Amino acid sequence: MTPVGPGPGFRPRAAVAMSRDAAAAVLGPDSLAGFRRVCDLAPPPVLDDLSTPRARAVLADADLLVTGWGCQPLDAEVLAAAPRLRAVVHTAGSVRGHVTEDCWERGLDVSSAAAANAVPVAEYTLGMILLSGKQVLERARDFRVARSRGRLLDLPPGLGNYRRTVGILSASLIGRRVIELLRPHDVEVLLHDPYVDDADAAALGAERVGLGELFARCDTVSVHTPLLPATRGLVGRALIESMPAGAVLINTSRGAVVDQEALTDAVLAGRIRAVLDVTDPEVLPPAHPLWDCDHALITPHLAGSEGNEWRRLADLALAETTRWASGAGFLHPVRRERLAFLA
Repeated sequence: MTPVGPGPGFRPRAAVAMSRDAAAAVLGPDSLAGFRRVCDLAPPPVLDDLSTPRARAVLADADLLVTGWGCQPLDAEVLAAAPRLRAVVHTAGSVRGHVTEDCWERGLDVSSAAAANAVPVAEYTLGMILLSGKQVLERARDFRVARSRGRLLDLPPGLGNYRRTVGILSASLIGRRVIELLRPHDVEVLLHDPYVDDADAAALGAERVGLGELFARCDTVSVHTPLLPATRGLVGRALIESMPAGAVLINTSRGAVVDQEALTDAVLAGRIRAVLDVTDPEVLPPAHPLWDCDHALITPHLAGSEGNEWRRLADLALAETTRWASGAGFLHPVRRERLAFLA
C-alpha cells in the first residue's frame, strides 16, 4: 500500500510556486529532474498566480509547495484550495512574504534555504574585510591615477590585516559563518548579540562585548542584524561617531539598520570608510553624495546568491524535500516562535 504521509516510500505531490523568472533562474533542468526523482512534480508552467483555475486544480492535490521569489501569500483562501498541503520548501531566505499566519495555524512544516544563501554573503563579507584592511580599492584607484607606486614605505596608518579587530553585529546565520571564515586569519573577533552569552561566543571563536564597546574597539564592524522593529536605526549616530578614525563599516544586512544620514556624515568627513551592499533607501538617489565619495564602496545588493550560486539554493531545497518525504523532517526548519528574530 502506498504511504499516505511522510515516511519510507512516500512520494509527495508537489508544485512550484514562484515567479517564472525566479523558477528559470533557480530551478535548472538538473534540479527539476532531482525533484521528479523524489516527488510527483506538477508540470510547467509554475504557479505564479495562485488564483487561476489551473493553479487551484494543482493546489487541490499538492502535499508540498516548492516556493521562491515572487510566490504569492499563502493565505486562508489559498490554503482552502489546498486541503492536502503539509509542507513549504522555500528556495530563498526569508519566508515572511508568503508564509502567513494561516500557514502556522494549519501546522505546515516550513523550510528555508537561508543557510545556503548565507554562504555567499559571508564570502563577500570576508573578502571586503580583507580588502578594506589593505585599502586595496582606494590604493588601486590612486595607482590608476598616478601610474606610479610612490614611496613604498609611506603607507597609511593602520594599514593591514595583522591583529586587526573585527566586530560582528549579530550571530545570525551569516554572522556565524563570517566568524568561521575569519578563524584562519590573524584577527581578533568581537561579537555583539543580546541572545548569545559569553560561553556561546567563545565557542564560536569570538569575544562577546556590549554594543558600544563593539563600535569603539573595532577597526572593522560588519552588520548582520535582521531588520526588525527593534533594530531599525540600531546603528545610530553615537555608535558611528565612536568608531576609531579610519575604521570600516560593512553592511550586508538591511540598509535601515544603519542611520544613513549619520553614516553619510562620517564617511564624507573622512573619519571612517564604508562598504555598503545595502542602503536606506535602496537604491540611493542619483545625487546622493556617497556615490562620488572615495571613502564609500556601494555594491548593488549582490552579496547574496547570484548566478551559479542559485544552484546551491535549489540543492538545499531538494535535500529538504527528500528528507521530509522520507519522514526525517527538515534539517533547516523555520519555526513560528523564531520569526521575531529572523529577517
